[in-house]
Amino acid sequence: MGELPHHLLSATDALDLLQNGELTVEAYAEALLAHILKSEPTIKAWAHLDTAHVLSQARRLDQLPFSQRGPLYGLPIGIKDIIHTKSLPTSHNSPLFPSATYPRTQDAPSVFVLSNCGALIIGKTTTTEFAISTRGPRTTNPRNEAHTPGGSSSGSAAAVASFQVPLAIGTQTGGSIIRPASFTGIYGFKPTWGAVSLAGASSVSPTCDTIGFFARSVDDLGLLAKAYRIQDVDPVAEIPLNLKGARIAFCKTPVWHKAEKATIDAFARAKDLLSAHGAEIIDLELPPAFAEVGEWARTIHAGEGQASFLGYYLQDKEKLDPVIRGQVENVRGVSRKGLMEAYDGCAALRPVWDGIAGEYDAVVTPSVPGEAPEGLGYTGDASFCAMWTVLHAPALNIPGFVGEKGLPVGLTVVGGRCTDLHVLRAGKAIGEVFEAEGGWKDRS
Repeated sequence: MGELPHHLLSATDALDLLQNGELTVEAYAEALLAHILKSEPTIKAWAHLDTAHVLSQARRLDQLPFSQRGPLYGLPIGIKDIIHTKSLPTSHNSPLFPSATYPRTQDAPSVFVLSNCGALIIGKTTTTEFAISTRGPRTTNPRNEAHTPGGSSSGSAAAVASFQVPLAIGTQTGGSIIRPASFTGIYGFKPTWGAVSLAGASSVSPTCDTIGFFARSVDDLGLLAKAYRIQDVDPVAEIPLNLKGARIAFCKTPVWHKAEKATIDAFARAKDLLSAHGAEIIDLELPPAFAEVGEWARTIHAGEGQASFLGYYLQDKEKLDPVIRGQVENVRGVSRKGLMEAYDGCAALRPVWDGIAGEYDAVVTPSVPGEAPEGLGYTGDASFCAMWTVLHAPALNIPGFVGEKGLPVGLTVVGGRCTDLHVLRAGKAIGEVFEAEGGWKDRS
């Protein structure tokens, strides 16, 4: 069997080759750039990509002595285009920020962490406007270009799924990591709220906004979790989770009525698979109060969006997406009293959820209603994700299932706050089963 083409390497395998000198950063970058050149006319994952700058930075990294090669040495990473970078424009997919004229600032702390760990920032990935509009950018789903890759982290998911980069950074306010990861058949991880600094990133809802990661394996996600020094409340076992005897809860959530056939089938199939591997399967029904969380999340998004977008609205409201104008104009009619009730309701339920999740080795829940919608005008429904985001819970999309249209469908492993590494550990064991036996095969 011939050597695996460099663009197909996992981040973990590439890192090993880079750190021991078997692969240069420049050669790796050239291989990825060649693949991007070939696939980008269809995928359209990049808002800003400067090939000359990428190669210049790669050559600089190649000059570092082995003793100075950091934990992400030479790994190319895409950055969602609402996170500020000093070497590339940040345009938020908005006409208010034309990339040719808008001044560049400094790296956001989340980007500086990556650079300080030796990563190669390869470019800025596409987003919906200010990461709030549900109208997609031109980015297509690598599994079927007639379908959306989801949003708002459209380009980050598409770039990883199409092997243009092994890792990418996105953000989630409702479902902007989990949803596109499910639609494109990759892993997407939204850490506990606050685990990664949001400074230097455009904000929709400070209560919900969370920076997260895309990769093609849990091990690769673990590289980023380690780089950002994400820690759990309790120590995590170093040995893999043994599914035999593991208590795994399946939670349909209060929005189960939105589930389509693909998700219904995946949910049932997942139960059967894990049960066959010896897991104890428990049907989890949340207390009645959790039925309010979805509406509370929408109230918080709308209430905080008034402040987040007021400045842009005053600058030139006609250049804003109607959804953004509606936030500032308070078309939902959110009152201060209603906003406070939403804040207090969610705050009260967060420790309740932590306690419930702590009773199980893993909790599995839907990622999306079904397969990716056809067309690029709508990035999909975030209802299944929004609850966990506003509850500040870590959530991991696991690929493995396929719908009737041949598109991937994932399921989410979710945990209590600050159990991120537990979620990744459980997700790795569960993901190995789903990927091997769930029916979805990566055809890229």
